[in-house]
Amino acid sequence: MKHPIFLPHPKALMGLIAVLLAVSPLSRAENRWTLTDDGGIRWQVDERLPHEDHIEMSGRRVSVVIRYGVKADGSLMLNKSMVWPMLRTIPNNTHASLMRRFEWDAASDILVQGRRTKGERVEYIALNHGQMTIESLLPETGLRLTRTLFPSPALPMLVEHYCLRNEGKRDVLVEIPAVRTVYDTPAEQGVNGSYTLLCKTEAPERSTLLKPGEHIEFAACIQAYSKAKGEKEWPLDEESERGNRRALADNLRQNLVLETPDEVVNRMFDFAKLRASESIYQTAGGPMHGPGGESYYAAIWANDQAEYVNPFFPFEGYEYGCQSALNSFRHFARYMNEGWKPIPSSIIAEGTDIWNGAGDRGDAAMIAYGAARYLLARASRQQAEQLWPLVRWCLEYCRRQLLPEGVVASDHDELEGRFPAGRANLCTSSLYYDALLSAAHLCREMKVPAREADTYRRQAADLRRAMEAYFGASVEGFETYRYYEGNDVLRSWICIPLCMGITERAKGTIEALFSPRLWTENGMLTQAGSQTFWDRSTLYALRGVYAAGEPDKATEFLHFYSNTRLLGEHVPYAIEAWPEGSQRHLSAESGLYARIITEGLFGIRPTGFHSFDLTPQMPAAWNQMALRRIRAFGTCFDIRAERIPAGKIRITITDGNRKSKTYKVRAGQTVRHAF
Repeated sequence: MKHPIFLPHPKALMGLIAVLLAVSPLSRAENRWTLTDDGGIRWQVDERLPHEDHIEMSGRRVSVVIRYGVKADGSLMLNKSMVWPMLRTIPNNTHASLMRRFEWDAASDILVQGRRTKGERVEYIALNHGQMTIESLLPETGLRLTRTLFPSPALPMLVEHYCLRNEGKRDVLVEIPAVRTVYDTPAEQGVNGSYTLLCKTEAPERSTLLKPGEHIEFAACIQAYSKAKGEKEWPLDEESERGNRRALADNLRQNLVLETPDEVVNRMFDFAKLRASESIYQTAGGPMHGPGGESYYAAIWANDQAEYVNPFFPFEGYEYGCQSALNSFRHFARYMNEGWKPIPSSIIAEGTDIWNGAGDRGDAAMIAYGAARYLLARASRQQAEQLWPLVRWCLEYCRRQLLPEGVVASDHDELEGRFPAGRANLCTSSLYYDALLSAAHLCREMKVPAREADTYRRQAADLRRAMEAYFGASVEGFETYRYYEGNDVLRSWICIPLCMGITERAKGTIEALFSPRLWTENGMLTQAGSQTFWDRSTLYALRGVYAAGEPDKATEFLHFYSNTRLLGEHVPYAIEAWPEGSQRHLSAESGLYARIITEGLFGIRPTGFHSFDLTPQMPAAWNQMALRRIRAFGTCFDIRAERIPAGKIRITITDGNRKSKTYKVRAGQTVRHAF
């Protein structure tokens, strides 16, 4: 495919982008949502109607995609797509979770003064503490209606809380419906036969005369269960469930706390931690982190779980997340074999089956990369002893896939043929390179002979040279990488060597990533000239630009991206892709967002169970930043960076015993710290 030869000078391009960002329709002044003082975000409904959006929220036994919005007349649009991952349907494949969509709204059946309510006008919608709150007025009655929706953290139900408050000047009779609607699914469609779905309301009072200033509350839920599995109707304790959901969100917020001058990035980081951590399902095969999106549950993938999110869990100290990471690697380890056949891309149906429809996507490199980084940060010798054979096997598998040119062959990459990837792609070799370096660090912890670590380092050095020779190229006028042999169009995955510390072509690569050929108001295009974007490559790119020592550029675009995703038209998380998937809030992408902070902005690179390299990349506009209550490397510690005279940065690392160590470094200089 040929493209116009004309390309402005890269510096001119950056200036043009800066102007475009300043006048973007998604700039801060035009945001639909705003930050709130209680740590959430809020959409105060104005004249920009109609507007619709969707958000996914998850618990250990349920997930829900809430589609909501406000119509042109100010009334509410609301439906709930329910997913029960452990109620398996037939055929029991990747997508075999029981799913139903409900438009049931318990508030619609309330009687006020003997009549159904009408004329509802939504005032605002808020997201906070893992809950959605919708506040409306019922003008003809003088009542204010507040809905709060959230998934149960442990039970297979969506919980809803309703509050009606009399803000008028006269008494109002309110009658709450006693709803109990039961559905039984066809037995032939379920792995365990028929499943029971239940919609119900519970209220302490069914009717009451509300005086001015008084209120009445009631609860509702949508749940499902399997009688064949010995389950029965789950009790609805709305107050307890709401407290548990809030406790989960607050616990995640109070650990791995980001403090920077950019409140949008701080808040997006908080939201990302929740989405990355909530989407873990208690399956028959143990806890399994699932992407979600009404498609991917009770299953694991070599990219989403092993590569993207598992290395993050030790940093936030989320024990259930770490359990899911260990469990996923154990499942992959079941498929090591003496014939050196590839490990499946995905293990599905609660661990009972596999999906390998795209062949070898570089999955062994993904697993080795993620497992080695996870083990170093997790600092558990017991877990390392269990998974060390898996890391070794995956590295040897990759070695056996080396082409004569010295790079790793694979059938596809993680996009599974949506875009060409050739016989060897840049992503697989980059992951293998980083995995070799992490494995060399693990060798010391595992007390294996030093020659094994030396071998891994030598293989990494050889691979780095081979990658430069094979992938290094001038593409569309930029000195960067071709993604595969014969590739002559810019691809967003040219960012990935930067994340692995490969910086020989950093300048041209960064110019290419932020050029109009790849960067759009929604992040990076997958391929120049297309209309497709996948957030995962944008998130890797932002991390890589920090790692390459360009914090000013990275921060400018990080803020722009975060503002768009958190406060724009589709909120509040990183998304999978567009047009595919309708910008679903897949969970692991939020893990990638969080890693921009831990591995990009702060430059934390695990080097041992109790040691790490630290290369903070603080932008010139900031005087300080901190990451507090980091739970990795067997301890809890804070990192604070502040600008001091002589162009230096003072780094203070304080451990759980409040013992501090201070370093004074130049911008971009690496500190090697051990506890």
